[in-house]
Amino acid sequence: MPSLLATGEDRAALLERYRSTPSGRDKPSRYFKYDLESLDVDATAAERASGNVTFANVPPRAVVCDLQSAQRDHAELFARAYRAALEPQHKYAFLTLAYGGLGAFVYVPADCAIDEPIVVRYAGGAGESLFPHTVVLAERGARVTVVEELELGATGFACGVSEIVAGDGADVTYAAAQFAPEDARAFSTRVARPARNARISWATAEMGASLAIADVAITIAEPGIEAAIASLFFPTGAQHADVVSTVDHRSGDARSETIVKTAASGAGQARFLGNIRIAAHAQHSNASLRDDSLLLSKRAHVDSIPALEIAANDVKAFHGATVGAIDEEALFYMTSRGITRTEAERMIALGFFEPVIERFPTEALRERLRAALERKVGAA
Repeated sequence: MPSLLATGEDRAALLERYRSTPSGRDKPSRYFKYDLESLDVDATAAERASGNVTFANVPPRAVVCDLQSAQRDHAELFARAYRAALEPQHKYAFLTLAYGGLGAFVYVPADCAIDEPIVVRYAGGAGESLFPHTVVLAERGARVTVVEELELGATGFACGVSEIVAGDGADVTYAAAQFAPEDARAFSTRVARPARNARISWATAEMGASLAIADVAITIAEPGIEAAIASLFFPTGAQHADVVSTVDHRSGDARSETIVKTAASGAGQARFLGNIRIAAHAQHSNASLRDDSLLLSKRAHVDSIPALEIAANDVKAFHGATVGAIDEEALFYMTSRGITRTEAERMIALGFFEPVIERFPTEALRERLRAALERKVGAA
């Protein structure tokens, strides 16, 4: 299997793949100033690559360890999942692989149900670069929840990969929220490849960083799969966020749901591209995508692009998207009942995110998200 630590020619080849692979994003516009096709990493990224990983709530029946231990002590299991869900179009994954080594492996044996979420924490100091790679392998009928936490120091940079390989009937929930400092940058690639009758649920939040780039994808290659993506992001000040979600229905008789909530304030800029692809032979697929965006200042901007590519003729598929300010009628209703306009705006904005927040698996994480959102709304 490929080495965890790319060096020499291997690293050069991976970096070339990173630079030559299209990002799938539009060119810079009046609002979004970054050209993600030509964006490169500081040449000293490898020298600054650092960070550590720790774990919490490790159950006795599962394997939870760092990547080096996984490759050494659980080589056969690890080889079944490492890079198994990645595909050639995952541009930023090549950057992680080029500078990789930091990461976690979570293995859940067949028919094992783990009730407490397994927590994987990555941390790096000021000015450091992190390239974390989390690999989850859930066997037939297994059930597990993984919560990934990322802590970056000032001016830090993170480019991570999370991949899930789930067996028949497995149920995997993976939640990740980044609260990086506003002068940091955070890139992520999150991919899943479930087997027949499996259930995959992503819950992601991009709350920090001057530039946050996220790709979330699920490949449905067998029938009976239930797939869900829930995502929220809220750029404020001069923050930029760019999120792409993809659900690829390559097999029929499966269901997917994508729900996204976005807000922007100050001069915050965001782009969301939501892809639903249904192949010609994927009959009886059922797919939905809903994206709502809230603008809290005149300088804020959000581009929302839901996209359906449907080649089959016996499917259920729909998408919807809204972009707008807080409804004046709702504000009038609340202020007429004694609530100040400022408080009414705060309540409406926070309530706007609840359909996604409730998809996150722990009350502690949900409360942390609510607190972060409240600070952002208060600064709007």
